[in-house]
Amino acid sequence: MVNIDISDLDPARPVLIAGPTASGKSAFALEIAEAQGGVILNADASQVFEGWRVLTARPSIEDEARAPHALYGHVPFEAPYSVGQWLRDVTPFLAKDAPRPIIVGGTGLYFSALTEGLAEIPETPSDVRRQADELRTAGKIDEMIEALDPETLAKIDLQNPMRVQRAWEVQHTTGRGLADWHARTPPPLLPLNDCDAFVLTADTDWLNARIAQRFNLMIKDGALEEVESNLARFDPNLLSCKAIGAPELDAHLRGETTLDAACEAACIATRQFAKRQRTWFRARMKNWRKIDLP
Repeated sequence: MVNIDISDLDPARPVLIAGPTASGKSAFALEIAEAQGGVILNADASQVFEGWRVLTARPSIEDEARAPHALYGHVPFEAPYSVGQWLRDVTPFLAKDAPRPIIVGGTGLYFSALTEGLAEIPETPSDVRRQADELRTAGKIDEMIEALDPETLAKIDLQNPMRVQRAWEVQHTTGRGLADWHARTPPPLLPLNDCDAFVLTADTDWLNARIAQRFNLMIKDGALEEVESNLARFDPNLLSCKAIGAPELDAHLRGETTLDAACEAACIATRQFAKRQRTWFRARMKNWRKIDLP
């Protein structure tokens, strides 16, 4: 699907592969790993959690047997997780004597932190996190936005409730805006010039069709049963439970909606997510090599 001659790549250089959900990133990474070697590292914020293999489209057991994979499903279901923690987790794989890293995913913030650096912001206290969760779930995003400083307002995606919540937590906890923290960012772990960095782009209609096809396949492969197995510990405030499809199928299993309606809602949420991803990539990955799909 990805039209690129892999033999042109330097097997000693790290590879970064970003792209919207359902665009075929993992297959591209596996193709490179099988042809030239390396370890495939996850850069997707949903795929880090245990409990969701089918629903988050993690590589299958069969694919994991074809090449080394890491940072998939390594975070406990109930645990918090952040881009800073991901950077700490990926650091050992960037050592000079480590196998060549092939980093793949759709979380743009992970890639930006990796190639541009990340400010060491103090962790959010649990009471502040609870207050922020309550504001967000009550739909008081505008109230959170009003509390942010102008510099932060100009830099974050105000349409993304989790980004707004993160900025509000930082300002509430530290007394400094998120933009101010970012302005004091240390050097990156992996500068972009040291990598072969690709961003996959796709026609909207083509991608939307793949999103629907993939979710139908997830249902056939056991996504509903996977959500059912996690019902007892499902909590909408957990980061793991924000995986697209999880709240929708949870609502069906609790008798709040039909399966068809849940699947349609999940596909709509995925399309909206893919749109936000493409917006991020266009704005933040202008120096990456663009690969048009299909």
